[in-house]
Amino acid sequence: MNAIARPTSSLSVVSLVFGILGWTFLPAIGAIAAVITGHMARAEIRRSGGQIEGDGMAVAGLILGWLAIGLAIASVAAFLLFFGGIAAIAALSH
Repeated sequence: MNAIARPTSSLSVVSLVFGILGWTFLPAIGAIAAVITGHMARAEIRRSGGQIEGDGMAVAGLILGWLAIGLAIASVAAFLLFFGGIAAIAALSH
């Protein structure tokens, strides 16, 4: 069987790398870049008609990016609720 290797989407590799960076060295920028490039990679792969691989890496980058963004939003909300509650209790006690 003569199988020809299909090229991997560069954008899917970039998405995965930024998804990992979003959890390590570049939290905000990495996560946003992972989501953007992940969507671009999946669109490129769909348009190629099966000529380009890398959908799994693009999906992994998207998941890592969206999880990092969701965790950041949840952290900010928890921070505001916690300190807002402390401020409300302090205001009531005076």
